[in-house]
Amino acid sequence: MARYTGPVCRICRRAGIKLYLKGEKCFTKCTIDRRPVPPGERANARRRKVSDRGLQLREKQKARYTYGVLERQFRRYYEEAVRRPGVSGENLVRLLEMRLDNIVFRLGFADSRNQGRQLVRHGHFSVNGRKVNIPSYSVRIGDVIAWTERGRRSEIFKVVQEQIASRGVLSWLSITTDTMEGRPIALPEVPELDLRFNPNVIIEHYAR
Repeated sequence: MARYTGPVCRICRRAGIKLYLKGEKCFTKCTIDRRPVPPGERANARRRKVSDRGLQLREKQKARYTYGVLERQFRRYYEEAVRRPGVSGENLVRLLEMRLDNIVFRLGFADSRNQGRQLVRHGHFSVNGRKVNIPSYSVRIGDVIAWTERGRRSEIFKVVQEQIASRGVLSWLSITTDTMEGRPIALPEVPELDLRFNPNVIIEHYAR
């Protein structure tokens, strides 16, 4: 599948806000701290006022890049969120949060969602004892996410194992540091997630 492979710091500069796409570097050597202007030669030129639709598009793009989802797949998440009962914006966020690559990141097994996606692709994780190498795999409440034998032999596993005790997890997740296993025990609580985008604005964008 096609995937954005350019410099991700440009995405944060374009959005005008940190999206934390590169893990630890976002806290130590963030480009937006040094160059808080949009990329391009006309970055310092006088800006035009952004329309309402432009603002909605910007929120959607921030969400897409945050979770590493392409447009067609993101629209499918929107359609599923609208079909489900409840608040569509919260449904959308929960669908994105329950992706396997995101769960790996939220459990502290990866420094970023991009790294979590790579680890899943390389067969480092299993769900309920079965190896899963699909980053978009939808995890359910109670599913056990564990490292495979191949994952346990990797260098990243040794690093994570040393650091996992000092990493906290969100209230809707549970982790067992002895066995290096984790699981979602409830649906994600949206206020707890510190989102860098407004999901309700995204719903309005697609509903037009």
